[in-house]
Amino acid sequence: MNENDCILSVQGLDIRFNLRGRVLHAIRGIDLDLYRGEVLAVVGESGSGKSVFTKSFMGLLDTNGSITGGTIDYCPTPGAEPVRLSGLKTEKDWLRIRGREIAMIMQDPMTSLNPLKTIGDQILEAVTLHQGLKGTEARARTLEYLRDVGISDPEVRFKQYPHEFSGGMRQRVVIAIAVACSPKILICDEPTTALDVTIQAQILQLLKELRAKYHLTIVMITHDLGVVANIADRVAVMYAGDIVEIGTADEIYYDPRHPYTWALLSSMPQMGIKGEDLFNIVGTPPNLFAEIRGDAFAPRNPQALKIDYVKRPPYFEVSPTHKAKTWLLDPRAPHIEPPAAVKKLQKEGL
Repeated sequence: MNENDCILSVQGLDIRFNLRGRVLHAIRGIDLDLYRGEVLAVVGESGSGKSVFTKSFMGLLDTNGSITGGTIDYCPTPGAEPVRLSGLKTEKDWLRIRGREIAMIMQDPMTSLNPLKTIGDQILEAVTLHQGLKGTEARARTLEYLRDVGISDPEVRFKQYPHEFSGGMRQRVVIAIAVACSPKILICDEPTTALDVTIQAQILQLLKELRAKYHLTIVMITHDLGVVANIADRVAVMYAGDIVEIGTADEIYYDPRHPYTWALLSSMPQMGIKGEDLFNIVGTPPNLFAEIRGDAFAPRNPQALKIDYVKRPPYFEVSPTHKAKTWLLDPRAPHIEPPAAVKKLQKEGL
């Protein structure tokens, strides 16, 4: 990828939370470049830091959380002077970024919408605030967004309230509000979690269409690798506040290298065999209040090496677009075969 294509660059990001006198190290030195127009999926178990990481792009950390190291630079247009998001302090500064430049779709549409205001008024508010339109022009644009997200009879729906919509329809409205802010980056925090499989597919297809129409860069947060297989250009795998593997979607699905990525892929329901128990990852994620030595995944990794308990692995490059933090990629490491489910996927990818 060309350096000018980078819309957001994260370097050495550290985020900590103070909880009753104790310090939780939620994000541990993350590096990540987000490229203009791509869909980047950030995957990992609950508690791996996915939401905290992306909320830091919008100044939405809880009051007891703070960036304690590293930088986040946002470059709205190619060649422009980057804005250092990690240096913004006031709410006034963040309001120039939040919604207008970077917008977020939360995972629960029930709590994202105001039950006392009509659907139309809630989208209209975003259009008025971020696009400066008023009156009939603002209303016409609002109706256009309702059509864009696949809501029929927009003139009727405009006057209705959230309780008159199904869960899938509410999620479409939440997406319309986010897109109405005209952002360059759209963060989707598990937007399909509360929806059934058929509606999930529709929402993902809708996001693909909106990405093309409005030239969006999308960050998709999920705990399910299966959900993002058809939408993601690249996949970043998070574990214990760190990105342990990143690559193109094909590289992560068909040539994964980190044992945690192996475990996530093996856990997908579609990888199960009839009559056999589904694979599950043994143990629990590490305590982020304590100092983590070595590879954070080592205690849950049956193939862990001795060095995994001693020294944190650096990134090893698999290809120019693919790297992973695992000592298994060190030339001195023994060859360890991936699990059967991963081998099955690799055969499909050939």
